[in-house]
Amino acid sequence: MGILAWIIFGLIVGAIAKLLMPGEQGGGWIVTIILGIIGALVGGFIAGALGIGDDGNPWDFGTIAISVVGAIIVILIYGALTRRR
Repeated sequence: MGILAWIIFGLIVGAIAKLLMPGEQGGGWIVTIILGIIGALVGGFIAGALGIGDDGNPWDFGTIAISVVGAIIVILIYGALTRRR
């Protein structure tokens, strides 16, 4: 699967993560979706390494679930680093 497919998958998963996150996240929705792409890519590769994915195919439930979790974690880390004190 090409990098373009992973980016499209990341956009979808990032949007899902944005919808599932409680409260407001700083940076707007574009930053949140970019962070979702990063989290989805990380989560997708972790799923593949754990044998959850199917040879790099992101379109199964296990890979989608772990990618959403990865995207939420990346969004939370970004929020913690950029929070105003």
